Amino acid sequence: MAYTAIDDSSAYFQTTLYTGNGSSGHAITNGGNSDLQPDWIWIKKRDTADHNSFDSSRGASKHLAQNASQAEQDVSGVTAFNSDGFTLGTNGDSNYNTGSFVAWQWKVNGGTRTTFTESGANPGGGYQVNTTAGFSIVDYTGTGSAGNVTHGLGATPEMIIAKNRDQDGNWVVYHHKNTSAPETDYLEWNETSATTDSNTRWNDTAPTSTVFTVGTEHDSGGADAEKYIAYVFKSIQGYSKFGTYTGNGNADGAFIYTGFKPAWVMTKQTNGTNHWHIHDNKRNLFNPVNTQLKADANNADDTPGGGENSRDFLSNGFKFRHADHNNQAHTYIYMAFAEQPFVTSGGVPCTAR
Repeated sequence: MAYTAIDDSSAYFQTTLYTGNGSSGHAITNGGNSDLQPDWIWIKKRDTADHNSFDSSRGASKHLAQNASQAEQDVSGVTAFNSDGFTLGTNGDSNYNTGSFVAWQWKVNGGTRTTFTESGANPGGGYQVNTTAGFSIVDYTGTGSAGNVTHGLGATPEMIIAKNRDQDGNWVVYHHKNTSAPETDYLEWNETSATTDSNTRWNDTAPTSTVFTVGTEHDSGGADAEKYIAYVFKSIQGYSKFGTYTGNGNADGAFIYTGFKPAWVMTKQTNGTNHWHIHDNKRNLFNPVNTQLKADANNADDTPGGGENSRDFLSNGFKFRHADHNNQAHTYIYMAFAEQPFVTSGGVPCTAR
């Protein structure tokens, strides 16, 4: 049995750094080993400004901000999803002249959408899916009641990030390692708050290989006739991992095994207030990886002078190098994607940084 089905992670995920020029038609080309036509693009201006989420299911220029509760807006942000990158408009949050930006990009299938119809309380909508990469983008319309949403993965989701597009409301997150009964709880992507118990987000119902369940809360899917978007993930050996860890509170920090050399990691404390910290292999080319952005805030790139939140990206996971707030004896969840698998399908191990 092969260790991984994905030897080249850049075919499905890439981080790209670029400089804005303020002009419409600014094309950004990815530089991975494989061409990547992104279906979900997450852009952040590195010195200020909101996060920017664009996807091919909602269509070009349909903007949501990860750090905000605001409804979907039409902006001149991403104007096209290209075979090897994307094209920008004039919006300053994604193309400010001389501004420094990071774009995190995920591929699904180039925008091919499969529809599903409403059945009773179950919302109707559509999804695009890539089962090899364990990722689907699902759009659906609320019915005013709890109901099931088809996700297309063919496997049980491990992380779901959902947002009401039509009105202000927080991003709602399901993570399969959040608690011992994660379907009864939720986190909010645009907030620092700890895990909250509620039966109105996921209806206290665990997702299955075909559907996830939304409750009556308007944030997750309960508002009648209102539109929603959800990003749905399943771990793929050697490429992605959605797990949990407990910090040890000392400078020889916790080691988290992923089975690959990370390219991108987002962490969140679940039992207390803390940010959603994001680190990647392009803003820090060498260890330690200590430049962070926060998904819940419009802060600039931050490299704490005391080494707080510093970690190493290793050939098979990541390890904390400071006894700081993200390595204390608390529980955390993480979302991680690979630069390279620890061992390729041909049995070749990757090297450390």
